[in-house]
Amino acid sequence: MKKRALISVFNKEGILDLAKELTEKYNYEIVSTGGTADLLKKSNIPVIEVSEITKFPEMLEGRVKTLHPAVHGALLAKRNSSDHMKTIQDHGIVPIDLVVINLYPFEEVVSRKNSSNEEIIENIDIGGPSMLRSAAKNYMAVTVICDPSDYFSLLGELKTNKGASSLKYREKMATKVFQRTSVYDSAINAYFSKSDEAASNGKTQTFPKNINLNLILKQPLRYGENPHQRAALYTKSNSVSGLPNAEFVQGKELSFNNYLDLESAWNIASEFNTQTPVAVIVKHNNPCGVAIAPDLKHAYIEAFNSDPVSAFGGIVAFNGRVDTALAIELKNIFLECVIAPGFTEDAIRIFSEKPNIRVLKIKTSLDISVDFDIKTISGGYLVQDCNQKTIDSDNLNVVTKKKPTEQEIIDLVFAWKVCKHVKSNAIVVAKDGKTLGVGAGQTSRVASVEIALNSASCNSKDAVLASDAFFPFKDSIEICASAKISAIIQPGGSIKDKEVIETCDKYGIAMIFTGIRHFRH
Repeated sequence: MKKRALISVFNKEGILDLAKELTEKYNYEIVSTGGTADLLKKSNIPVIEVSEITKFPEMLEGRVKTLHPAVHGALLAKRNSSDHMKTIQDHGIVPIDLVVINLYPFEEVVSRKNSSNEEIIENIDIGGPSMLRSAAKNYMAVTVICDPSDYFSLLGELKTNKGASSLKYREKMATKVFQRTSVYDSAINAYFSKSDEAASNGKTQTFPKNINLNLILKQPLRYGENPHQRAALYTKSNSVSGLPNAEFVQGKELSFNNYLDLESAWNIASEFNTQTPVAVIVKHNNPCGVAIAPDLKHAYIEAFNSDPVSAFGGIVAFNGRVDTALAIELKNIFLECVIAPGFTEDAIRIFSEKPNIRVLKIKTSLDISVDFDIKTISGGYLVQDCNQKTIDSDNLNVVTKKKPTEQEIIDLVFAWKVCKHVKSNAIVVAKDGKTLGVGAGQTSRVASVEIALNSASCNSKDAVLASDAFFPFKDSIEICASAKISAIIQPGGSIKDKEVIETCDKYGIAMIFTGIRHFRH
């Protein structure tokens, strides 16, 4: 008796070649549906319509065609069970030995900004996942393929095993099916969870009852934060932007720490629109130099000069295209990575002279935000909204007698954007659109203030200072006064606010309250 293959695919790439091999070389008969059956018939490949097997026509605009015992009985029957085989024989059901199915492109459709709810719903595949799971459950007898990239390996198996496949291969393909359907269902769940949150109209904070972290392995990494830790990079199934999808132009393999630093650097660069050229240098997940300027080259020079020692071996990010002049500057120091939305051909040629430097081109046209910020704890996860809060520079709350100048406001907003991405307790000193000193990750705010001002040194005169959280005491303000800081931006909200404001007034320092805290642990 001929073996039977069920083929029903949305992505029809390579399916004709596979079907011809199955029928002509391995004597399979093919059962198919809808558009796949039409395509095979037009190519003179013999096809049995599913409706011939089920004795029911496709109905409800194709929504129902394979959900039938004649199909699933053929997939699920245990070949080593005489009861199973007698049952399907009594009902005229012929076993199916091979299933080739790929699913409606739900993830692709839902990621399009202009997709309607109706279009999204119609791209939820019902029959496909059901048949894949039935076949995968019975992998002891049935070979199941859900990815066109596996057609080649399937043909290799059939050639090696005289038209059949090995148990090891069937088990491997079954595992892939359950991984695929799990990711598929997770994407559908995420869509409906977002819809449910939107329906609440923002009245209550809603989080999905279940968050399925169905991620796809993109590549193993050499090691984790330290050589004794294993590491790998995973991506979301429908991810098309962000760091994991950046184009790797050249360089050594990226490490776990490289990815962390690149994400930090790119997030800071993304705080500024493309009309404001910015250069960001990150070391150990904290910025050590950030600057805005009329062009990227001058922004980089200013950012580098903010802390030349820390910049050595750093990660550099830009929000515009890297040209020849900038590439020459970047070549003059040891850097781990450079990331930007574009590079000129000459810039790439210049980087090729230092083949170890990692160069990445990242998309900016798509939304790079993520759904949630998720952190692990022992036995669980902490989930929060991403910190996308910004301030309105035209509506700042000045709480001191002295008002900041126009240039000070520009610098205060600049420092505030950078401070948002510095580990708490975070302090940033800036002037003329560049950082002069950064105090990061200290256990006391006053210690961060001292570190940032020591880095700025004598350049702190008439500079501004940003703090990610309120000042609990006036001591930090007194230190700022001794360093000649002219203006401060901070959230406010301390029980000592009045004392802090009075101290600013005493020393002639302007102060802005944002009402926004930017802790980053």
